[in-house]
Amino acid sequence: MASVRWKFSILKQVCNHIPAHLVSKLAREHGVDDRKFSAWSHVVSLLYAQLSHAGGLNALCDALRLNQGKLGSIRGATTPARNTLSNANRTRPAEMAEALFWSVLAHLRNVNPSFGGRKYRGFPRRFKRVINVVDSSTIELVANCMDWARHRRKKAAAKMHVRMDLATFLPKFVLVDTAADSDCGRARELCAEVGKGEIVIFDKAYVDFEHLYDLLCRGAWWVTRAKTNLGVKVVRRRLKRPCGRILSDHEVVLLARVSRNRYPERLRLIRAIVELDGKEVEMSFLTNNFEWSAQTVADLYKSRWGIEVFFKQLKQTLQLYDFLGHNRNAIQWQVWTALLVYVLLRYLAHLSQWPHSFTRLCSLVRSGLWCCFDLVFVLRAYGTAGGDFRLLDAPRQGELFAYVT
Repeated sequence: MASVRWKFSILKQVCNHIPAHLVSKLAREHGVDDRKFSAWSHVVSLLYAQLSHAGGLNALCDALRLNQGKLGSIRGATTPARNTLSNANRTRPAEMAEALFWSVLAHLRNVNPSFGGRKYRGFPRRFKRVINVVDSSTIELVANCMDWARHRRKKAAAKMHVRMDLATFLPKFVLVDTAADSDCGRARELCAEVGKGEIVIFDKAYVDFEHLYDLLCRGAWWVTRAKTNLGVKVVRRRLKRPCGRILSDHEVVLLARVSRNRYPERLRLIRAIVELDGKEVEMSFLTNNFEWSAQTVADLYKSRWGIEVFFKQLKQTLQLYDFLGHNRNAIQWQVWTALLVYVLLRYLAHLSQWPHSFTRLCSLVRSGLWCCFDLVFVLRAYGTAGGDFRLLDAPRQGELFAYVT
């Protein structure tokens, strides 16, 4: 390892991918008073909390204090007191963390346009257009401390709604809020920027026929699962008899008057056999496209499971189970910081052509945060086992429900 000794710590190398003066600029725009505790020190502290899996404010502040010399070399970041960091998480607007995430993501893609290229194995290769995948993930919280996020009688939860570009495997829209609102109530907000010719794939929880008709009018294609109680009338049978795994392919109209008023056009309803958890099960799919083959529609919905890989990587490798604060603002700061760390690690994996899993990358970076090695060189030379690139590998469907809430 002597040949890869470096003058900067690994934590500093990660932080250096955030443009200089960006944090202070965003602090001014959002009215953050950072004279006593700089916004940059605040961001670095939360980045360290994510990368080190700090379990609380005391553990985080103690670790930073023990390494305050190396911390100070990261553009003058200072060690916070416990109450100072807690107050910053509580009072500084989380919109600043959101703006920081999107600014850094745009900067990295501008510096290296190849970042976020087509790596995901589940991407349907025959499609050249943008494929958006929409889904949400619930983050469990402590009910007796977080009344603002009360979800059920004895539970509290936040929810992260994401619209992800399947080709780049990077988020295009993220909404962090309580779990009280239904998914379909957030569908319009998530898909507001979907353009003509793009494809949107979402689960049946996001089915809102008024919104689906709006997507149709905007020239966007969509694929979703049909609810079991969906009432329809068949107006045309596109498939006379079952063919392979495709059981039926019909053009239908909605029976319920309210639903038909919201979506007056025809829909396409496809029933197919798909493999789930090692078993073959029947699923029904809805789409507004009448040109694709029935198997293509089923394959498109199957690619939706890629977003479950994203949630799995985010929730299992970063710090989204122990929180440094109880109020809404502190929770949102931590979630947006986790997303920022995810993008920074993905970028490092791209620069080094990291051939192993995302979990292994996180573990390696975590184990040497204060070590002074050339991180990109280490990642390029790390490990002896060969194999395919598996950072964004497709999941086995049976694992999804075990890992993602």
